[in-house]
Amino acid sequence: MACETQETNAADAPPAMTAERMREQMPIADRVAYFDHAAVGPLSGPAAEAMGHWLSQAALAGDTVWLDWHKQVTACRERAAKLIGAHPDEIALVPNTTTGINFIAEGIDWRAGDNAVILAGEYPSNVYPWLHQQDRGVETRAVTCVDGRPDYAKLREACDSRTRVVAVSWVGYATGYRLDPVRVAEIAHAAGALFMLDAIQGLGVFPIDVSDTPVDFLAADGHKWMLGPEGAGLAYIRREHLDRLRALGVGATSVVNAFDYGAIEYRLLPTAARYEGGSINSAGMIGWGASLGLLAQWRPEDLESAVLSITDRLCERLLTAGAQIASPRAVEDDGHDPRSGIVAFTLPGRDPVKLRERCLAAGVALSCRGGRLRAAPHAYTNSGDIDRLIDALA
Repeated sequence: MACETQETNAADAPPAMTAERMREQMPIADRVAYFDHAAVGPLSGPAAEAMGHWLSQAALAGDTVWLDWHKQVTACRERAAKLIGAHPDEIALVPNTTTGINFIAEGIDWRAGDNAVILAGEYPSNVYPWLHQQDRGVETRAVTCVDGRPDYAKLREACDSRTRVVAVSWVGYATGYRLDPVRVAEIAHAAGALFMLDAIQGLGVFPIDVSDTPVDFLAADGHKWMLGPEGAGLAYIRREHLDRLRALGVGATSVVNAFDYGAIEYRLLPTAARYEGGSINSAGMIGWGASLGLLAQWRPEDLESAVLSITDRLCERLLTAGAQIASPRAVEDDGHDPRSGIVAFTLPGRDPVKLRERCLAAGVALSCRGGRLRAAPHAYTNSGDIDRLIDALA
């Protein structure tokens, strides 16, 4: 079965080898030059096969195979936990990043006069959950950024004794700036606040280990860089913080005696699964789990190397074609590497929307964000895909 992908790491795989091996598992690569993983990534072959098998079972066998589905969903949870260095008990399976952020925003025991600190220019899903707390007397403070670059000094200044949480995106959706989560965590914790990381634009191609990086909460959907379907993702809640939050969405499967329907006793699960109160998206989680199994064949460092290699090559070609690149592509003075899989650019005098339409007609997928074109290749993207993009833009 596709969901039982063997997880064997390829040590020190060169970027080209990583791209070639992964490309074999991406059906879309035969027809589309796909540069839109920062929006919605295509399903991997293993995910499509696993979900197709689920559909057949659901139609022909119904819930007589539910235990098999449950085992595959459990495997998905374990793979998601392993991806970020967490324990499976710290993972809640969620339909999207927004749900994970709202678990935190709605679960904190806010008091009037408290505040949450975010960065200006965040994706709306990491803005509205905090603004929604204003009727509880909570202020949301947005720290100014320049082209997605956070000013850590201003971030520190924005925090005070009433700051309850600092919530930022690991990778900015508009310019692709990848910040240093360790540095943000240090600022948040120095103020006595918790740290929430929106990891959707980095998780799957950039390594993070929550046993080393002091992230308190993390959320990400699997439909971008993790090559899963929409409606399947994770929320990480560090074990020691679980009881600091008021649980949301509590239902039949949130409690210790979940399957004893006649014995009503309100004892929440001692795990993040307490947030999974009802029926789960089994098909989505099984498909996402299969893609996680595919990604697990490589070390995260190898996937990072492949993504940065192909984006560097893309930037070189774009510059030659006269493009102006807004995304950071150089290591900073303090040694931090802000590069990501997102390359935002413009071609002076040309309409980004019309250029995107032209690319789509040529079988090249990318997006427009913030008045720029946004190309987001994955580790399986190759030079031929870049050639097709450059030709479509010409």
